[in-house]
Amino acid sequence: METKALNKKTTLPETAIEITGSEALMKALIAEGVETIFGYPGGAIMPIYDALYDYMDQLDHVLVRHEQGGIHAGQGFARTSGKVGVVFATSGPGATNLVTGLADAMIDSTPLVCITGQVFAHLLGTDAFQETDVINITTPVTKWNYQITDANEIPGVMAKAFYIAKSGRPGPVLIDITKNAQLQKFNFEGYTSCNHIRSYRPKPIVRKEYVEAAADLINQAERPLVLFGQGIILGRAEEEFKTFIEKGGLPAAWTILGLSALPTDHPLNVGMLGMHGNYGPNVLTNECDVLIAIGMRFDDRVTGRLDRYAKQAKVIHLDIDPSEVDKNVKADVPVWGDCKDTLPLLTSLIKQRKHESWLQKFKDCTEKEIEAVIDNELHPTADTMTMGEVIDQLNHLTKGDAIIVTDVGQHQMVACRYAQFNQSKSNVTSGGLGTMGFALPAAIGAKYGAKDRTVVAIIGDGGIQMTIQELGTIMQSNVDVKILILNNQFLGMVRQWQQLFHERRYSFVDIASPDYVTVAKGYKIEGNSIKERKDLKAALKTMLDHKGPYLLEVFVGKENNVFPMVPQGCGVSEIRLK
Repeated sequence: METKALNKKTTLPETAIEITGSEALMKALIAEGVETIFGYPGGAIMPIYDALYDYMDQLDHVLVRHEQGGIHAGQGFARTSGKVGVVFATSGPGATNLVTGLADAMIDSTPLVCITGQVFAHLLGTDAFQETDVINITTPVTKWNYQITDANEIPGVMAKAFYIAKSGRPGPVLIDITKNAQLQKFNFEGYTSCNHIRSYRPKPIVRKEYVEAAADLINQAERPLVLFGQGIILGRAEEEFKTFIEKGGLPAAWTILGLSALPTDHPLNVGMLGMHGNYGPNVLTNECDVLIAIGMRFDDRVTGRLDRYAKQAKVIHLDIDPSEVDKNVKADVPVWGDCKDTLPLLTSLIKQRKHESWLQKFKDCTEKEIEAVIDNELHPTADTMTMGEVIDQLNHLTKGDAIIVTDVGQHQMVACRYAQFNQSKSNVTSGGLGTMGFALPAAIGAKYGAKDRTVVAIIGDGGIQMTIQELGTIMQSNVDVKILILNNQFLGMVRQWQQLFHERRYSFVDIASPDYVTVAKGYKIEGNSIKERKDLKAALKTMLDHKGPYLLEVFVGKENNVFPMVPQGCGVSEIRLK
């Protein structure tokens, strides 16, 4: 069957041309506006790379050092550009190396189209060399996946792939293409983008009666609180959101993926939710009378114990994904739909309010937190530096205009707590999955997605060693990213839990590191390492001013902890300041 497909000869219509499946893929990517691909070649995807050779003037391919690095780079690109990230990988281990990134993108709603090569169709199921059932492996961690065995399917399937990845609640899509389909010639009649799939409704119908009911609750509220997530950013609804909270005088707190949707210094921005969030929005969640959740999913790190979460409040939940409504927290009023559409409708119905006495409670909580935690973190008196003071100095130098890409751990929570942002799409981090090793490759993609902006990757000494090989990608492609390693010589977040809840039984968290500056120089990347506070400002300035990539290692206190903290198994109002 494969031979017949390859050798099929027919008379072409006047508008058709005979091309290979691989070339059809290139045409599909160009038609979708793709300019950058992150990938790694191999045997099963070789025909696609061969076709790419003729399109290098239109498609920029970034050769990563590991497929996991490729997909995290694709995520970073999508998060800063607002476009679909595109990733290539070969079959077998190449495809399975994408799984962590697919899971990360799925839970964080990141639009990706991943193309994997596959063995010839006649070899499927025979345990052929580098054959893996990537479709069944990736089904739980993709929004859609599909295996192409005939080149004729490529234009239509790719159109669906991009539409599904970017529409509604975004997510990763994987298309697996057998080698025969890549090589097969067929009658290509052009590419038509997709804007509708039967039975797939990316945006639920907005029910105006629910919008009206939500407005009534907000207008009656004396202590309203808004919780906003990444849905604001994904829906490109930043201005609509700001107009909404300003009209209602509504205090607004953010999830870590919602960070940067609202400027950090906005007077109604009351801080970060969750386990290591700010004191006020956590405690006052259990005092508000109306809780308005927008584009967030009530993750357990935000809610703590559900049986102690906002039981006194009426809950309004705005979300594009109906499956998120009532999943964890029961909504009194569900408002299904894209917040770009629902927020203006809601804003038109709410009253102009200020809620001054309620907002004062948040300010009082902030003062308490400043005295107990923030002052010591940003202006320590101890000899060792804190992560917080490093972020604070970085804020002074970047003026809140940089893109900050964080890995996972203590430095992530500190950066989210203290980094300042003036623009949306400026905070890139692994939220739901918490993937160590995310930041370095994601920063590469973030820079490609926002070439005119400064990109700083803030990474711990544990996370950097998981994907340190991507320094090779930075070297080869000369990616201008600034790498800031906050080295506490521990797997810090695990150590903090072992200290607080396991009687300081430090089990395998004392991690040794190489000389990072020497490693960076091996990759032709300039760098520096500092241990003294007096050197911090100048070292950060040198890093930011340097033309090209730069690595700066800053040694911080070994046993500093991140507070406030909601201990696992506790309610949000049980947050500890120390």
